[in-house]
Amino acid sequence: MKKITVIPARLDQATFMPLDQPVKRKVAGYARVSTDSDEQKTSYEAQVRYYTNYIKSRDDWEFVNVYTDEGISGTNTKHRSGFNRMIEDALAGEIDLIVTKSVSRFARNTVDSLITVRKLKEKGIEVYFEKENIYTLDSKGELLITIMSSLAQEESRSISENVTWGQRKRMAEGKVTIPYGRFLGYRKGADGLPEIIPEEAETVRLIYRSFMEGMTPGRIVKMLMQRGIPAPGGGDKWYTHTINSILTNEKYKGSAILQKKFTVDFLTKKQKVNEGEVPQYYVEESHPAIIEPEEFELVQAEVMRRKVLGKAYSSSNLFSAKLICGCCGGYFGSKVWHSTSKYRRMIWQCNHKFTNGEKCTTPHLYEDEIKRKFITVCGMVGEDKDDFLASCREITEALCDSTALDKHIENLLVRADELTAVMQGFIRENAEHEQDQDLYNQKYAEYEEQMNTVDAELQRMRQKKADQIARKELLEGMIREIEENDLTVTEFDEKLWRLMVESVEVDENGKLVFTLRNGMEIEV
Repeated sequence: MKKITVIPARLDQATFMPLDQPVKRKVAGYARVSTDSDEQKTSYEAQVRYYTNYIKSRDDWEFVNVYTDEGISGTNTKHRSGFNRMIEDALAGEIDLIVTKSVSRFARNTVDSLITVRKLKEKGIEVYFEKENIYTLDSKGELLITIMSSLAQEESRSISENVTWGQRKRMAEGKVTIPYGRFLGYRKGADGLPEIIPEEAETVRLIYRSFMEGMTPGRIVKMLMQRGIPAPGGGDKWYTHTINSILTNEKYKGSAILQKKFTVDFLTKKQKVNEGEVPQYYVEESHPAIIEPEEFELVQAEVMRRKVLGKAYSSSNLFSAKLICGCCGGYFGSKVWHSTSKYRRMIWQCNHKFTNGEKCTTPHLYEDEIKRKFITVCGMVGEDKDDFLASCREITEALCDSTALDKHIENLLVRADELTAVMQGFIRENAEHEQDQDLYNQKYAEYEEQMNTVDAELQRMRQKKADQIARKELLEGMIREIEENDLTVTEFDEKLWRLMVESVEVDENGKLVFTLRNGMEIEV
């Protein structure tokens, strides 16, 4: 008969320490709250105090530290410095046991939670979740953690969806939110709505005025820093991208486009520029304007004009990208004649005059000549001022009606949703049932092409609507300017030029055809 002798274990499976040697476990606590509110701050301080006393009260535990994160979300461990420092210390052998309130306090992300627990488990380090009474080195610990972490992650998803729903409801109601701490010119008023800060508003107006006077964003940056004007947020350093943002942000004209970006993943908080995936809301006159709408639209037109010109842009002149060659359709550019003599003159001629196979036959123009002919145009408009303004008002009324465009955009969104549903069902069917992959790929490519066509049309319609709004506001600005001023001018008016002139075509005889903002053509 076999004789079997049991040799008892001498080491603890979890800690690898001798079982007969009473050793104090090095214990740390972990506390976290996800907001900086006063109520949560009280909870945070209570957690720290509780775990300090709790660990010190045990004779078999040696207190190490209470690691903390305050005002940080638990959905991702990447930016939780206290948590990450605790894990580093544990893996370095300074901690045997981590005590925390619950799985949701540790992490609301199943993947992060399990990866961290397994990493600690490999080194014999245990985590105790007090609320769920789970020890991770226990035989049933990992199963329970998986279940509890999944529930916590779903709770985070639910909270995220509720927050997103609330934000989108506010947007649909036209309620505007501004990041006041980093937004120049506005603060939160007593009624909760944006309120203008006079001194900062003057800086905004200076930026717009300087840009329209020909300065580049880079030159504006240098000017502001030389004058010691504070940047948004109170810093002393200005950047070109800050100027570009101020010049193109519609909130300065008292309107707002809401939901320019949206959160793609509630765990990573990653955001994406909204390219039609979720609705946007355009709210007119949502708050007090710092910049008049027509001036804002003039700036947008100038931004686009400079983009078209690229490196050819000259900050010293406002005729660039306005004069069009009647021979080849290209733009006129500026040239300096006799630059080093007293006969120095600025002339404008077709940029392609000597670059094409056949040179353009349009003549060059002197700046004084262009200005003189514009004064003549103003006089001609002034003679029939009432008729001119009436035609402008008719156009603005037509531009106010976006019913057809809105309906078309709505139909495109419905079509996009339908295609998305079909594609998702198609993908699911392929995953669940064996199919001919060549046919599947061919059909999927067809669906994708249809979706791309819908997206492209949606972008085109949205741009068309934005252009319609911009043209309406430019026309309204021109109407106000003409109503308030006598057009029988004797000197060139730069503001009138910018407001009134869409383009000027030059023919081979030097005749100029002015196309005004309302579509009217005047030949001089």
